[in-house]
Amino acid sequence: MHNLTERDICRIHITPALQNAGWNLATQVREEVFLTDGRIIVSGNRRKRGERRFADYVLYFKPDIPVAVVEAKDDSHEVGDGIQQAIKYSHMLDVPFSFSSNGSGFWEHDPLQSAGVLERKIALDDFPSPEELWQKYLKYKSLELDSEQKIAAQDFYSGDASKKPRYYQNVAINRTVQAIAKGQNRILLTMATGTGKTYTAFQIAYRLWKAGVKKRILFLADRNVLIEQAKRGDFRYFQDKMTIIKKHTIDKSYEIYLALYQGLTNYDEDADAYKEFSPDFFDLVVVDECHRGSADADSAWREILQYFDSAAHIGLTATPRETRDISNIGYFGEPVYTYSLKQGIEDGFLAPYRVIRVNIDIDLDGWLPKLGQKDTRDEEIEQRLYNLVDYDRTLVIDERTLVVANRVAEYLRATDPMDKTIIFCQDINHAQRMRQALVNEMAEYVLENEKYVMKITGDDSVGRLELDNFLNPEEKYPVIATTSKLLTTGVDAITCKLIVLDSNINSMTEFKQIIGRGTRINEEFNKSDFTIMDFRNVTRLFADPDFDGEPVSVYEPQPEDPPEPTTEDEEIIDEEIDEEESQGRKKYYVNGVPVSIVNEQVRHLDKDGNLITMNLTDYAKQNIRSKYPSLEQFINTWNEVDKIQIIVDELEREGVFLDELYESTDKGYGPFDLICHIAFDQPPRTRKERAENVKKRNYFTKYGEQARKILETLLEKYADTGIENIESSQALEIEPLNQFGTPSEIVRMFGGVAQYKEAIRDLRTQLYAE
Repeated sequence: MHNLTERDICRIHITPALQNAGWNLATQVREEVFLTDGRIIVSGNRRKRGERRFADYVLYFKPDIPVAVVEAKDDSHEVGDGIQQAIKYSHMLDVPFSFSSNGSGFWEHDPLQSAGVLERKIALDDFPSPEELWQKYLKYKSLELDSEQKIAAQDFYSGDASKKPRYYQNVAINRTVQAIAKGQNRILLTMATGTGKTYTAFQIAYRLWKAGVKKRILFLADRNVLIEQAKRGDFRYFQDKMTIIKKHTIDKSYEIYLALYQGLTNYDEDADAYKEFSPDFFDLVVVDECHRGSADADSAWREILQYFDSAAHIGLTATPRETRDISNIGYFGEPVYTYSLKQGIEDGFLAPYRVIRVNIDIDLDGWLPKLGQKDTRDEEIEQRLYNLVDYDRTLVIDERTLVVANRVAEYLRATDPMDKTIIFCQDINHAQRMRQALVNEMAEYVLENEKYVMKITGDDSVGRLELDNFLNPEEKYPVIATTSKLLTTGVDAITCKLIVLDSNINSMTEFKQIIGRGTRINEEFNKSDFTIMDFRNVTRLFADPDFDGEPVSVYEPQPEDPPEPTTEDEEIIDEEIDEEESQGRKKYYVNGVPVSIVNEQVRHLDKDGNLITMNLTDYAKQNIRSKYPSLEQFINTWNEVDKIQIIVDELEREGVFLDELYESTDKGYGPFDLICHIAFDQPPRTRKERAENVKKRNYFTKYGEQARKILETLLEKYADTGIENIESSQALEIEPLNQFGTPSEIVRMFGGVAQYKEAIRDLRTQLYAE
């Protein structure tokens, strides 16, 4: 073998070897399997996808039940050079067996050490058959009984060819099915918001139902929207076998039941509706958003799970609750699989975010009423210093609401006034006042459509009717939703681009759920990232070790607000309760208070995910210097690469977008001078200055007349548009170069393709000679 590419090795050697070993190329072998989508990199107004990870081969015993990964290398590598990469992808896919090949044989990594060693070289003809690897897989997974193996091999639902499980969904589904096959009856899955928990639950339910081991299934949630989403969406396959329990009406003729906790309890004073079923009626209970009511051992909702104790219980959540009194893990056990927000952002399946922290003067300094001062309702205000903990909870300052609304409106006008926005308020009353303030701030848009701003809360039937429209990407209105608790969890706000925090949030569970409203990606509707605007210093929780995401950039004013007492949200989702009424708390209303925004301070993430305070230029300098520690190293790389675009692309993967940097400098600079100036403090030269210097050297005299004219034209093109354009193969096809002839004719003027490329490299050397 000589000079065979990686693809040649696959085509000529690896694929035939797999086929000879009995692997069905149509159903059991997939090539170039993309595992991730590539992280979305955001810098200023630029967005770019990072590189996707893909495995050269993934081998499946049955579709979506992977057993091994094979990595290929070209024939300049040793047979085992790809094994570490194969092992890495095997871990991602949760499969035990890894192989590497350069076409001369296979390097095998077998954690069972079946041949007495962990790794060894095997011949191309000795690759194991599907049945051999499957039996070893079952042994590795401790699936020993025939009944266990039958369940583990149950097919996935494949009716929707356009929807294949992502790698982490595949792992979650297979681990859960295998755990139940081995008799485990309490299972917890922790998956970040926006990663497809309901789809994962459906595939689990379908496979267990098809295998005949879970014939009656109950899907429990505590919001109507979650039940309706499941029925219309991922669970729709079950059709006439499925029903939603409504108004405590029980029909025992179905196999799949979707129900609210509230629909199964409080049937009458003597009996709950769920007790119309026998305790062993259900074989499987799936608990969506299990961090909520059922997490509490003393809740009425936990009684439902205790009643159906003989069934297998699967808890789904993005944020397991672990407090002194409440524990998901205590009930379900340790998660069988966890897919975090941070990993979802890194893989490119979830949207990154930027944070704008806004400090208001009275939030920092507090507000002290005059002695004997009365509010707008003629109530005498208790004499003490009020601060951020009190605002909109015990003290309403009209001007503060107006300042928040004005800043939100200002941001939307500067970006896109039609970007879907959720504003989380302290309570329902606050949500109503925020709506009124925004109606006036965005009056021209409200006049176009009165649903531009809507209060969507549990007490408002008109607003709640608009919830589906707000969540639907196809619907323009409502654009802005003011809310209290209704949208904190479970709803798929796919195109939400702005989340505004104007509520005192101290629960990490609630905070992560709220952030999850923006993490979904929908590139069809230009949703690749989102912004969090924080008026209550809630985003201090990003620094908590319990939070696993990382922002793209953060605006953080100083000083920090004082910490607040921790509370946990125990709200029944479909019935929001105004704190003022429920707790009998007196609330004062005042106006005429001077209120203004003090500051907003920007922070950026470095390449290691640490937040650092610096401007865009300093951030670029740090990342460039981390890649090229010295000017000499940068210049050497610049001279060695075939095309300068390679360097530009590498820097973009580090979050350095030269287009953004040009805005703060003279755009007459090329990338070489821009990088040298920003990163190494070198005096820059414009492209025109560099072009003039080359002309002064009489560099072109060594070429023939026609070739010289072409190079002079390319030099002028460089001065106008940059080095990237003269290196492009398309440069010869457009004006003014096409005046000299076709690309083939121009190349022949230099003696051929190799000589033309050498002339371009020589020209580049001359441009940056000093």
